[in-house]
Amino acid sequence: MSNVRMSLRSFSRAALMLGFALGLTFAGTMAAQEPASAPIVLHAARLLQIDAGTLLRPGEILVQGDRIRAVATLVDHPQGAKIIDLGDATLLPGLIDAHVHLFLHPGAEDLQTVQESVPWRTLLAAEAAKADLLAGYTAERDMGTEGAGSADTAVRDAINQGFIPGPRLRISGNAIDLLGGHEDAIGFNPAQRVLSNADYANSADQLVEVIRAQHKEGSDFAKIYETGPDTLIDGVLHTPYQYTEAQLAAAVNEAGRLGTRVAVHAMGEPGTLYAAQAGVASIDHATQLSDETMRLMREKHIPAVPTFAIFEYFARNRNTATEAAREGALLDYKIREFKRQVSAGIPFAVGSDVGPFPHGTQAVELELMVRYGMKPLAVLQADMINGAKLLGWEGQIGELKPGYFADVIAVPGNPLDDITVVERVSFVMKGGKVVRP
Repeated sequence: MSNVRMSLRSFSRAALMLGFALGLTFAGTMAAQEPASAPIVLHAARLLQIDAGTLLRPGEILVQGDRIRAVATLVDHPQGAKIIDLGDATLLPGLIDAHVHLFLHPGAEDLQTVQESVPWRTLLAAEAAKADLLAGYTAERDMGTEGAGSADTAVRDAINQGFIPGPRLRISGNAIDLLGGHEDAIGFNPAQRVLSNADYANSADQLVEVIRAQHKEGSDFAKIYETGPDTLIDGVLHTPYQYTEAQLAAAVNEAGRLGTRVAVHAMGEPGTLYAAQAGVASIDHATQLSDETMRLMREKHIPAVPTFAIFEYFARNRNTATEAAREGALLDYKIREFKRQVSAGIPFAVGSDVGPFPHGTQAVELELMVRYGMKPLAVLQADMINGAKLLGWEGQIGELKPGYFADVIAVPGNPLDDITVVERVSFVMKGGKVVRP
């Protein structure tokens, strides 16, 4: 009987190995039969070299596979190449949004995170990712699923595997918050035990524990709420901090151990200072920054992500005149402080906080940053070069250079003369594939 078992085991192993070998042979044969993608040449009236701020007239890009092979006024046109003439347009790297919420849609201030199931919100997130890609956003950082846990891991992975269209994503899972903090369902009937839209961490040890759990579930970085509700009193912003510098430093150190980073929601002092002292990756919203905070941000190369688009949206879309006046006053304060930040020379990245307003419309963020004090080229560099660094894709996206991913958009006119053209993207290529002809 034992000999029979051994024979069966031997036969099973042999059959498994044969099947594996046949599978490899079949896969190799299929791969050999699949034709290599033909090279593509993109041609347009202009091409903006983001780092130098110079325009090539005309501009051409040779794309092979998922990479850029050459950039010039006239590149080699290999035999069999597909030529795409985009006419009177400017070729740019794909846009980068460093602060999005794929799991939110207009109405984010209502009960959608309570009333809508996570599977339903995940389907909506997939649609949001598609809308952003078609608007020219080829890379994004999702800053918290607002109570949907690690569901953004599935969206990112589905995009990476080609199941659904969307940008390259860095995702955080839930944000991290204190008990009774910024996202903790304050104002609801306590007896109903409405869940927080964030993961609780009330100490340095708990921050480390939560970061480890989120990393296990697929997060690329940690998003922490560092400040709570903000109010303007006699023209001065007041916003309580949630974690000390030492607690944030523990989170930054743990993220570093895992090869990731920490981004913070931080509206004002002293939370913004604690974040800069701890060495976070970015300070998002950054409405109030002291001179010392800005010095540290310059020294440590920590960008501010202003998110003007959401402030502008809330100022224009409130239910009552009182709410509109409050949001308008906060926006005015933010504009004044932003001008100080620009004069201080701190680094910026571009993030819109899209989600509460419609996905695919967030390029208005670049227009607002120009309107309130930055030059068009500086905003484009903040978006693409600093955005690529912040997302951990420096040297791979954010510029049109040989060896970079072929993430390319075309806009009408010249963005150095009129930044609003980025709101009218006419062509999108991601990884060498045309997704918006």
